[in-house]
Amino acid sequence: MNLFEYQGKELYKKFSIPTPKSTFIKSKSELQSDHGLNYPLVVKAQVQVGGRGKAGGIKVANNNIELDQFVDDILGMDIKGHLVESLLIEEASEIIKEYYISFTLDRSEKKYLMMLSSKGGMDIEEVAENSPDDLIKHHISPSVGLVVSDIENAITKANLDSEYKDQLLDIISKLYNLFVDNDCDLVEVNPLAITSSGVSALDSKVSLDMNAEYRHEEFQQFEKDIPIP
Repeated sequence: MNLFEYQGKELYKKFSIPTPKSTFIKSKSELQSDHGLNYPLVVKAQVQVGGRGKAGGIKVANNNIELDQFVDDILGMDIKGHLVESLLIEEASEIIKEYYISFTLDRSEKKYLMMLSSKGGMDIEEVAENSPDDLIKHHISPSVGLVVSDIENAITKANLDSEYKDQLLDIISKLYNLFVDNDCDLVEVNPLAITSSGVSALDSKVSLDMNAEYRHEEFQQFEKDIPIP
């Protein structure tokens, strides 16, 4: 089961993975005037399809007037056949650098696969095709797990900013734990960004293995599109 962005970010919070402060709404009436968020705010259509930004499904609001307008504009929009029925409204981040990271299962190797790149914000297939050296791949034995030295080596090979090494180590470890503990088929962050306030997961693409539903009560809530309290 593929999760919406807001659902993936709910999982982030359970694993103390830094992500922008946000609120989730399904109608304009749910938007509180005292929402507690600081402008500028990013209004993001919650649809399970790429190209939201180009389709007008992501807007940056600088004040209440723009926020109200963008909520009206995006709710009910059709994006590649997907009706926008909910929004994630989050504080905009001052981005310094954008990276890419994902965890998935390589069934042919019977191991987990971590992919890491300094070319975040781009289509990863394009990076793999045009700049394969910029995409670092590391297989992980499920019986051993992801060890610190492997993360350090991947950070170095991918030419990520060494000044943020400790923060990157921490967030990559937590993303791996999220991937394993929740029986995920995929955890992808693009971009994993260095911001003015540190390293943060600005996006979320999470797919769950529903064969493991019996181990996770929250899977049913995700299926019903209900926020986890």
